[in-house]
Amino acid sequence: MLSCLIQPTSGNAQIDSYEIRKKADAQKIRGMIGLLPEVPGLYETLGAYKNLDYYGQLYGVPKKQRDESIQTTLTNLDLWDRRNEPVGGFSKGMKQKIAIARALIHDPKYIFLDEPTASLDPMAAKIVREYILELKKKGNTILINTHNLSEAERICDTVALVKNRTVKIGNPKELAKGLFTRTISITMQKIPPTLPNDIESLGLVSQAQVIGNRLILNVRNPEEDNPQVLSWLVKQGLQVQFITEEEHSLEEVYLKLIEEAAR
Repeated sequence: MLSCLIQPTSGNAQIDSYEIRKKADAQKIRGMIGLLPEVPGLYETLGAYKNLDYYGQLYGVPKKQRDESIQTTLTNLDLWDRRNEPVGGFSKGMKQKIAIARALIHDPKYIFLDEPTASLDPMAAKIVREYILELKKKGNTILINTHNLSEAERICDTVALVKNRTVKIGNPKELAKGLFTRTISITMQKIPPTLPNDIESLGLVSQAQVIGNRLILNVRNPEEDNPQVLSWLVKQGLQVQFITEEEHSLEEVYLKLIEEAAR
């Protein structure tokens, strides 16, 4: 709908000041965006360069700009050496990278990417992620649709978690706040068996348990309570090696929010 390929059943949306429901605006919107669909849809008898050159002409990109854009993009995606080979012989991952290059050929202000690293091997996925981050630094607005939550966590400033409807929107690091008890992990050289009970009796933690050589504490206010806990441990003659706050992944946040939304 945002790409103006299908009409919404109700409601409206704008990109800049253009409305997706207006025919005249829709044409302008298509020229402002780059789209990576689920299926690449390339001309398989043409080489990578000719595919991109053809689409660049459709967008009205001048030849000099097309040539520079194609060379830069294919080089960044590690495909320049194979630019003249028919894309029909490329792997799924290579076709995906060509489709990403096609979405960028006209230097769009807004970029919509559907599962950008799908079918890519780990090295190719890393190249694409880094390229997306470079585009973000340039000021492009990028909308990514993905089931890969760890990837979204790494590259997105804002995420919308969706399950039939939008469940929550926010910064990946901020979404966990208020969902989980804050947990501190203290790695120690030696942990006496009575330590969890002893430390709970201080009233600074709600729960203490030992996992291996780590003391796991549920704390109410780490910023205020941690110094007191550490001071008490040192006074007991115990050697603290590391202290970290346990972080929750975007996947954990998503599952927790979906669980709450289903109640």
